[in-house]
Amino acid sequence: MKILKFGGKSLANGEGLQKVIQTIAQKYFNNEPIAVVVSARGNATDELVILLKKAQANINFQADFEQFKKYQLEGLKENIFEEEFSVLQKLLEGVSLLGDYSEKIKDQVIAYGEILSAKYVANVLNENSIKAQFTDSRQLIKTDINFGNAQPIDAVSKRNVLDYFEKNTDKVNIVTGFIGSTLHNETTTLGRNGSNYTASLLANYLNAEEFQNYTHVDGIFTANPDLVADAKKIERLSFNEANELANFGAQILHAKTIIPLVEKNIPLRILNTFNPENDGTLITSEQTNEGIKSLSVLTNVSLINLEGRGLLGKTGVDARIFRVMAENDISVSIISQGSSERGIGLVVSSDKASKALVGLEKEFETDFYTKDVNKISVNDNIAVISIIGQDLTNFHKPYTALIRNKITPILLNNTVTGRNISLVISQDEFKRALNVIHGEIFGVAKKINIAIFGHGTVGGTLISQILESAKNIEKRKGIKLNVFAIANSKKVLLNKFGISENWKATLEDKGQDYKVEDVIAYAKEHHLENLIAIDNTASTAFIENYISLAENSFDLISSNKVANTVSFDFYKKLRKVLKENQKEYLYETNVGAGLPLIDTIKLLHLSGENITKIKGVFSGTLSYLFNNFSVENKKFSEVLQEAIDKGFTEPDPREDLNGNDVGRKLLILARELDLQNEFEEIQIQNLIPEALREGSAADFLKRLSELDGIYQNIKDAQGPNEVLRYIGELSGDLQQDKGKLEVKLISVPANSALGSLKGSDSIFEIYTESYGEQPIVIQGAGAGASVTARGVFGDILRLSEKKL
Repeated sequence: MKILKFGGKSLANGEGLQKVIQTIAQKYFNNEPIAVVVSARGNATDELVILLKKAQANINFQADFEQFKKYQLEGLKENIFEEEFSVLQKLLEGVSLLGDYSEKIKDQVIAYGEILSAKYVANVLNENSIKAQFTDSRQLIKTDINFGNAQPIDAVSKRNVLDYFEKNTDKVNIVTGFIGSTLHNETTTLGRNGSNYTASLLANYLNAEEFQNYTHVDGIFTANPDLVADAKKIERLSFNEANELANFGAQILHAKTIIPLVEKNIPLRILNTFNPENDGTLITSEQTNEGIKSLSVLTNVSLINLEGRGLLGKTGVDARIFRVMAENDISVSIISQGSSERGIGLVVSSDKASKALVGLEKEFETDFYTKDVNKISVNDNIAVISIIGQDLTNFHKPYTALIRNKITPILLNNTVTGRNISLVISQDEFKRALNVIHGEIFGVAKKINIAIFGHGTVGGTLISQILESAKNIEKRKGIKLNVFAIANSKKVLLNKFGISENWKATLEDKGQDYKVEDVIAYAKEHHLENLIAIDNTASTAFIENYISLAENSFDLISSNKVANTVSFDFYKKLRKVLKENQKEYLYETNVGAGLPLIDTIKLLHLSGENITKIKGVFSGTLSYLFNNFSVENKKFSEVLQEAIDKGFTEPDPREDLNGNDVGRKLLILARELDLQNEFEEIQIQNLIPEALREGSAADFLKRLSELDGIYQNIKDAQGPNEVLRYIGELSGDLQQDKGKLEVKLISVPANSALGSLKGSDSIFEIYTESYGEQPIVIQGAGAGASVTARGVFGDILRLSEKKL
């Protein structure tokens, strides 16, 4: 015989109920011996509790009761529940008159959820030519008088079940789950998920071949799929592993369900009513491979903290705490002496927290006077995440992932076996924490959630590069790049599943007005982990958002130079916030586009190398201009116009020619060496004559020829085999607070490293104490949207790999 148990969602009106009837019918007509245990249909139990509470509060419950009856009768040809509805009506009226109810009365009322369900299913089966019989488990399962969470009297219950099924083998018995009765026939209930327990007991007593538990999901998952979209089904579990899952809050199991099955070695299979082709999860006595199996969550729990100088190390404190818990019938799921520096924390069910608090305050009243205890408090805003199968040897991985995402557990606890670890998390953070831990442990690929601000030339190219490379990177590196936000100065496009190739049109049509706080809120709402914000703007105003982004778990990447070149006070403040929040800020493209310049300087400086001077051509635009002007027989204005036509310059070329961009880049390098220079201290040679510095860009472009005489004279004044280069140079005693920063046009030998530069390349010479007169030379394409975007992409991958 097989025991089939169907949950409330499976038995709800509509598709679920139809699937249940089909499943039973298929087994019946295949001559498979079965017994069926049913839960209350739909939300019947909750609805009955609401009716009770309304009656208790003397609120008119009749309209709700009529709606309840209507749902229970839907699909039936006649009212088969007249007696049940009549008794329910009287019970509710009695509660209304008294203004209160006991656990005994509550059990009587909510038992009708299962009674109505079993009668309904039996009736429908008989209408479909299946011999079925309503079986009231109150006549079979005899219990103690612990109403609300009764314990079966095993010997009596087993005898009743065997006798009943021996006499009723010719029908499909539809048994009420969840309920039993005392030896005096008073209705009791078996506690949370008690219908599973009923089915498990029947399987044990009847030596069933298998217990099949039909639910609304395909089996047991690595996490609740309603909370974690990437949760994966577990094919097989051992009884021990399933029992751990049940103890730590797995919704699909009851902690007591496993024991009767283990005694008789009866397999338990979790199946999906709505997907009968799926094999579900099979639970047997066979031990599976060791490893982390699943994440389970306890909600509706509270953390009680006892704090005081006399708690730790004081004999008998734990015994006193547990005596209070026992006297008040309160189960403690977690206890730890790590919730405060000098305190004890314990997790209890939220509905028992007030009782626990009162009991503890009374017990430790004297200790308050001696100041051994100074505070007993309750925190209701918590949840518990348990990692089933996790040991301490590699717990650092999920823990580090939490810290990286700015989630700090309130309390940690591991079991005596060392194979399960529980974390108490703020209720506001537990969904994101669950996703972070699940991604770290079970993720095939590490998901990196990216918000891109600015989608102009560089930003747009970056987005294209990400979309083109994402699948290959996921396959090769195990990193899943998910661009969930794209924003310009006015609108943002948000999609937690990632943007598509037609993002430009979608942003134009469906983009929303926004503030950066809206993007932060969206990430929190959807529990997005491993966040990166990318600034591809040139905005001075946008950098003000860096602080709040870092404080809200975003690492930062920027091609925007502003944050590193405004006041040194802001520079220090930003780095302080980054350090406090353990966030990264990468900006390799700030100087040299895609060249590995900043990383090289950081590494040299970190290793203690004394950098004595940095000199180079920082601007790809001005590199092209002077590389060509120096060797070609052309006027300066002609070469400048070529650069403009090729798109090498800004729309107003004076933004390149004034030297400020080179100055900013030089300042960035200076600050990497911990120098405290300000932008105003840089000596910059402006290449634009004063007469051309004012006026519109259009006027300037008309007057380019006025530059020819000036630069031809400079060119002619050079020595033999010399060429012009516009350079930035950092020099002086770089061990002091400030260095000497110069941006200037100089002549250099054509055969030197600077002189041999071609095209629009940049070049940087790094002089150090160890390398002496032979500098480290970094040279390559120092400008262009594709190169810069690729440099930003490199920063993304660099950050992503740190999260692996």
